Amino acid sequence: MKKNNPKALLPIGVFLVLYLGLGIVFEYVMKIPMGFYNIPIVTAFLAAILTACLQNRELKFDDKLSVMAQGMSDKNIITMLLIFLVAGTFVGVVGRSSAESVAYFMLSLIPARFAVAVLFVVSCFVSTAMGTSVGTITLITPIAAAVSAASGFSLPLCVGSVMGGAMFGDNLSFISDTTIAACNGQGCAMKDKFRENFGIAFPAALVTLALILLLSMGTDLNGAVSQEYNLMQIIPYVLVLAGGVIGVNVFLVLLVGIVSGSVIMLTEGQITAVELIGNMGSGASGMFETCMVAILVSAMCALIRDYGGFEALLSAIRKVFKGKKGGQLGMGLLVCAMDIATANNTVAIVMANPIASEMSEEYGITPRKAASILDTFSCISQGAIPYGAQMLVALSAVNELGYELSAFDVIPKLFYPGLLLVSSLIFIFVIPDRKKV
Repeated sequence: MKKNNPKALLPIGVFLVLYLGLGIVFEYVMKIPMGFYNIPIVTAFLAAILTACLQNRELKFDDKLSVMAQGMSDKNIITMLLIFLVAGTFVGVVGRSSAESVAYFMLSLIPARFAVAVLFVVSCFVSTAMGTSVGTITLITPIAAAVSAASGFSLPLCVGSVMGGAMFGDNLSFISDTTIAACNGQGCAMKDKFRENFGIAFPAALVTLALILLLSMGTDLNGAVSQEYNLMQIIPYVLVLAGGVIGVNVFLVLLVGIVSGSVIMLTEGQITAVELIGNMGSGASGMFETCMVAILVSAMCALIRDYGGFEALLSAIRKVFKGKKGGQLGMGLLVCAMDIATANNTVAIVMANPIASEMSEEYGITPRKAASILDTFSCISQGAIPYGAQMLVALSAVNELGYELSAFDVIPKLFYPGLLLVSSLIFIFVIPDRKKV
């Protein structure tokens, strides 16, 4: 019989109290900009691990280190860390000008009447190619503000469309940290998770696009946005996206993207060789905290599992969620709750991964479906919470340009996260399961 010990879950509680509690104080009491992201998340996890080490006095400290080492030495954890670093390097190479080229190319190609729809589609493409919703929002939101000012479209609608498109790619991209975390945590191929996920995300995106077009039709246009662009800089994104869809090994796909991006940036004189190497290092360095979180969470969860914490949590879940479909919903709500508490969908997935693996075994959920549910539900909550990095970065980008905008102006225009939730529930409760392969 597996051990059942609810007290073993205390380290997770310690982390949430520290991180969420300090985040609320920083953001809403001390009024510190990006307050949640000023908290050292690594320190919060170290406090949680210390709590875990102080539990279970029957187990010697050296034995606890061995348990943590076994948790960290898992093949999927190592693979995840390496992909994080290589993906960071790719983003460092291609830079921001490539994403802007995609946006201005599409805006020049399509009539101004459809400019907001273009912002949504461009954000979908860029975030899927770059693998980062925050990066996409940072790059495209100033363009959205320019579209609003020039054309007369509602600013909240423009910003909400960018955020929705950014979350589409965050959920689907082969090099998104959420995809990497979910796939490696559940032990499934990225192409399998993509195929499972696409059937959920694409219908939600189509309905979102239809809503945006419907709202756009009633706007009196004042003008259009025009800017120079360079189509050559789009090539690395297209290669990475195409390679991922075909099913080429993710390391090879990213290597092709890095090499092609480097050649284009150097031959066009956009950057010097020294600057390029520096950008590669900066891109990889940007992933260090995410890597450390993955390592610390795997160590903490190894102790919690050994103490019987996961079995206690599963026992509670069994009482509420019955059957395979109930288990899938429970898994989705679990990662949603962790994301709302941490305001970081990657951290939420990394924390939920080991518990979700136990649930998959318990409820007979395939690895690709589990990975899809974890990534999708974490993106649903992350794309809508007013204190998430996506919302804060979008508001910061707009306010820096002199506009007045709050999270509660944008939330009613965030069509995609709500529709993704509806699509996910249909996916769980209505669509029959695929045959195992």
